[in-house]
Amino acid sequence: MPVRPTAARPHWKAPALRRTAVLAAVALLAACGGGSGDDPDTLTVSFKQSTDNSVKVLDTFLGDVKAQFEKAHPGKKVDLVPIKAPDSEYYTKLQQMLRSPKTAPDLVYEDTFLINSDITSGYLKPLDAYLAKWKDWDSFIGTAKAAAKGEDGKTYGVPDGTDTRGLWFSKDVFAKAGLPADWRPGTWDDILAAARAIKAKVPGVTPLNVYTGKPAGEAATMQGFQMLLYGTGDGRSDPLYDKASKKWITAGKGFRDALGFVETVYREKLGPDVSDALDPNFATTVRGELLPAGKLGIALDGSWLPQDWLPGSGHEWPEWSEELGLAAMPTQTGQAPGKVSMSGGWTWAIPAKAGNPDLAFSFIEAMQTKANAKKWYVANSGIAVREDVAEDPGYADAQPGTAFFTGLVPYTHYRPAYPAYPKVSVAIQEAMEGVTTGDLSVAEAARHYDEALREATGDQVVDR
Repeated sequence: MPVRPTAARPHWKAPALRRTAVLAAVALLAACGGGSGDDPDTLTVSFKQSTDNSVKVLDTFLGDVKAQFEKAHPGKKVDLVPIKAPDSEYYTKLQQMLRSPKTAPDLVYEDTFLINSDITSGYLKPLDAYLAKWKDWDSFIGTAKAAAKGEDGKTYGVPDGTDTRGLWFSKDVFAKAGLPADWRPGTWDDILAAARAIKAKVPGVTPLNVYTGKPAGEAATMQGFQMLLYGTGDGRSDPLYDKASKKWITAGKGFRDALGFVETVYREKLGPDVSDALDPNFATTVRGELLPAGKLGIALDGSWLPQDWLPGSGHEWPEWSEELGLAAMPTQTGQAPGKVSMSGGWTWAIPAKAGNPDLAFSFIEAMQTKANAKKWYVANSGIAVREDVAEDPGYADAQPGTAFFTGLVPYTHYRPAYPAYPKVSVAIQEAMEGVTTGDLSVAEAARHYDEALREATGDQVVDR
């Protein structure tokens, strides 16, 4: 059930603008030639461009690969088609484009959580025939390969890295609040206690950010809610999806406790103002403004943040590793295994309606040479999914946070990215938004989630 809009949430007033943005993205690709197959010598590559104009990490990397590719393939041209949008709008625009051969690009940047949904919709081409002939595929780790597989056992994307999540904190803010520079929270209560200390002793600073609500999209679901939910159990069983019965799990105690944490953060005003939290571009504000300016005490966020602070990013912050601390997200009560993380990542996929699939896979091969893969992992603060790169000292020592976030891999979990997942994710975001705004109690939000879950999965649910 959708959460009621309030006057403090202007994003609810913009559906027409979002539809216009979708059509603009389709028109943009159409303007590049009317369809990926119109010119057998031109490869069209669509990717997500940051909404922050100063962050050009992916643009720069793709530009370098484009130059390499065109030099190695005389007569061939690569047409890069960026889509500037927050994650949730990017997914909408991409799916709109994939529906028709007139607008489908030859190669797309695909989030792993969406891949099974797009496979079910018939939008993507299986890559097994290409992968069987590509020797570099043997260098990819098994979990990364699994994230790009469909339920039919075929592989539909080549991963370009993964990630983990943890707690970033400002050492300066902690010092002012009387908190330790080597902070290591052992429970959720330890996190809340630190946030309360910051609120009491450091005015003008947001104590804690937990992404929430529909505008944040998958950041709310994964960086926020699932980092809580997957820390409520024993670390062995999936709290969202029961693999044995192949059914989704209704909102049990762990789910309600996770919602309760979110409710506490916003009810006690330990988080950002609700209007800011529900701004679809708030993640850009967190990375580009609040953390560098010392205006945020604790951020529950991802391993990729330093890419925004590298030279040439527009938000250069060479001192970040001295001014920020890193801590693992604890399980709810400190129960084994003690730490929790979530991992995702993106893949390069070839649309089913692509006109130049062979050329597209050749571009993937160019992107994924060992040298280019290493360059990309370092540039975007990613975690390597190639064993040969992970073992390279030039990667491991490239950035201060790499070893810490790589060390979270043994504690990490992956989303149950089955076809219904995107709808389940939206249902989680709506439940979070309800308790964030105070429109719904935890019990009401959990009940509405169960109703939305049944609808999203065709009633394929189980109680735990």
